[in-house]
Amino acid sequence: GSAGCSLCCDCCPRIRQSLSTRFMYALYFILVVVLCCIMMSTTVAHKMKEHIPFFEDMCKGIKAGDTCEKLVGYSAVYRVCFGMACFFFIFCLLTLKINNSKSCRAHIHNGFWFFKLLLLGAMCSGAFFIPDQDTFLNAWRYVGAVGGFLFIGIQLLLLVEFAHKWNKNWTAGTASNKLWYASLALVTLLMYSIATGGLVLMAVFYTQKDGCMENKILLGVNGGLCLLISLVAISPWVQNRQPHSGLLQSGVISCYVTYLTFSALSSKPAEVVLDEHGKNVTICVPDFGQDLYRDENLVTILGTSLLIGCILYSCLTSTTRSSSDALQGRYAAPELEPGLPLCFTDTEEQQPGKEGPRVIYDEKKGTVYIYSYFHFVFFLASLYVMMTVTNWFNYESANIESFFSGSWSIFWVKMASCWICVLLYLCTLVAPLCCPTREFSV
Repeated sequence: GSAGCSLCCDCCPRIRQSLSTRFMYALYFILVVVLCCIMMSTTVAHKMKEHIPFFEDMCKGIKAGDTCEKLVGYSAVYRVCFGMACFFFIFCLLTLKINNSKSCRAHIHNGFWFFKLLLLGAMCSGAFFIPDQDTFLNAWRYVGAVGGFLFIGIQLLLLVEFAHKWNKNWTAGTASNKLWYASLALVTLLMYSIATGGLVLMAVFYTQKDGCMENKILLGVNGGLCLLISLVAISPWVQNRQPHSGLLQSGVISCYVTYLTFSALSSKPAEVVLDEHGKNVTICVPDFGQDLYRDENLVTILGTSLLIGCILYSCLTSTTRSSSDALQGRYAAPELEPGLPLCFTDTEEQQPGKEGPRVIYDEKKGTVYIYSYFHFVFFLASLYVMMTVTNWFNYESANIESFFSGSWSIFWVKMASCWICVLLYLCTLVAPLCCPTREFSV
């Protein structure tokens, strides 16, 4: 066993401890999310019933119902996500105010992975034995909704902060090199081209001459909001108070609004009407996408992979120290944090002629990220996954196969996120005007 592990470790590149720890927690998160998707899949349930011998006897033996109905559906996902949320919340409390990796609590955070996996499994399994399940599920649903919306709000805040920081950094570069002006103009033009082109394409493919009035109204409203934030960003009263405000930030927000609008329209349930021949015809959706949606398994696999990837990316990018400081209103100089590549390339830690350890302990003097905030974001992500996979407030009829074919709950959540993003950006522009005696540093 030790020889096999050593062989695997020798094949792996050197890695920073701060990255390996986040990678392991992300892996645990992925395992639970995949389990939730399997629990919400009617296809998997039918295949297990057909191919597993003595399936009904096994279900009765573990007291999960005649066909293991207690282990599938939205109630099972609620219980599993409750266990995962409790797991990350406990570690959030355990890792408060850790400044380096030398303390005992830091060692618990950065190691003991086998025991943590057992703990996570025990907490997810133990949730199935909570008494008075109906009361628990009803109460936990509201907690999940609040946590899910809070997770969305954090991502929107960080997006607005990123847009302001990007424009401020590039504008500062113009003092030493005038080519930064050309870069600013080019990127701003590209952002507005993407936003305008996206709205035009959605107007072509998601609307028709007769009907699709809801899509027309939403496209008009969101297009008008993009125009509004652009005019406000370059207005004289905002420029006097915030000289760094410009079209680059509003262009980034406009692109994101366009993306959310497209995502919302794609999540909207299809409208079916009768044509002149009495046949059912789907309207207000692109014709070229209907053949793809007929293959439910392909759509489910691709959609689930994209969902997990987006949530994981949001978690990891929003748990850096700079992101945490931004949420608390502190905008310090950028810190040297490890990027996405896992390979260690710093030659200062390497001694000539020696291989050195496979893991680089890079947090002995100070932590690269805030441990408790990292676990808190994953706690909120657990609630967001629970609400998203169970179709938010249409949980009783939810399953993973129909999740990507359209849902009013998901549609309105995405549209609300779009409008909240615009509102947050407008607040960063208008707040200095409403409170002129207060300093706003963005």
